[in-house]
Amino acid sequence: MIYRDFEKQINLALEFFPCVTLTGARQTGKTTLLKKMLPNYNYVSLDLPSIAEMAEENPEAFFEKYKTPLIIDEVQYAPKLFRYLKVKLDNDRHQMGQMVLTGSQKFELMKNLSESLAGRTAILELEGLSWNEYKNYINEENADFDTFIFRGGFPELTRKQDFPLDMFFSSYLATYLERDVRQLINVTNLRTFEQFIRLLAIRNANQLDMTDIANNLGISSKTVASWISVLETSGQITLLQPWFGNSGKRIVKTPKVYFNDTGLLCWLLGIEKHNFKTSPFIGSIFETAIFAELRKINKLNGSKKQIYYYRDVSQTEIDFFVIGNGCKMIEVKNSINPKSDAALGMKKLYEQFLQHGKIPQELNPLSFFIVSNTPANYPIKISTKETEFEVSVINAKEINL
Repeated sequence: MIYRDFEKQINLALEFFPCVTLTGARQTGKTTLLKKMLPNYNYVSLDLPSIAEMAEENPEAFFEKYKTPLIIDEVQYAPKLFRYLKVKLDNDRHQMGQMVLTGSQKFELMKNLSESLAGRTAILELEGLSWNEYKNYINEENADFDTFIFRGGFPELTRKQDFPLDMFFSSYLATYLERDVRQLINVTNLRTFEQFIRLLAIRNANQLDMTDIANNLGISSKTVASWISVLETSGQITLLQPWFGNSGKRIVKTPKVYFNDTGLLCWLLGIEKHNFKTSPFIGSIFETAIFAELRKINKLNGSKKQIYYYRDVSQTEIDFFVIGNGCKMIEVKNSINPKSDAALGMKKLYEQFLQHGKIPQELNPLSFFIVSNTPANYPIKISTKETEFEVSVINAKEINL
């Protein structure tokens, strides 16, 4: 059994809320985790239409059959149930941890939660395995970071190391298109949507240009925006927003798009194990893996920090700003020995701050990092016209917030 670090967040929420809602993409391990954590809870899945219909049309009989404490899986398939859930929870409002709800379609789920269960449920999101979870299961001595990135974080692929990736991901995509995409939007041609996903994979870790994607597929920008929303709310991608602080420069305001799972990304790009490290996409894939680690660590710590990227009209760019009790500026380089030129964006922005006389309050104190494949961490001294600062070059496996 794979131990999930996120258990502590779920246990904490169960102590303080009558209901906990766990969202996340398909097959990230929500059901497996909850059944392991809560063996004394009853369990029901609304994946079966007959059970979902019973939950909606006869909720009294449903809860007579499935008593609390209860895990209700894929609860978004019974939207009419939410009003009754509110009544059920309010009957014993001070009893914490009565129910746990799960859902892989966050858009429909959040709409129903905000309308019916506001203040009654904690809302948590489970992503795929983190590097820490992966290495602890595989055995730290045998765990390889490149293999982790290439295969991705779906627990099934970690438990079954010989599972053919093409078989897994082709099945995953087919199920996703049929169950989630058809449910959320009226797509007349799923083949076009699949082409959209593959086109987006090529643009992974880049600024999102909806007009360009629309032109390539022969669809409207409005349709692209709708489809992006579907991928985001079903846990397949994350849009990383730029930092809008006042640096004295005009800031680019377009988000960057990242796939949440690097294994799925590699499969969509047609990358095989033998050409993984020589792929022209390796830099963006490595950056995507680091962003995933940052998100997972942040969620594990209660999502106390905000993650952005920086880019201005003069093309000064920094991969990640992690803001909270200061700011960690992070540049990602798929290199074993990055030099000072890897910190050029950080140097330029720091000089702009000095020219304006101060570091923005939300970024102070500043710290600087280059995340790489270096076998041994080391510092780099960066000199400006007025002063110097230190950049820490660290191995990707040691990243933290």
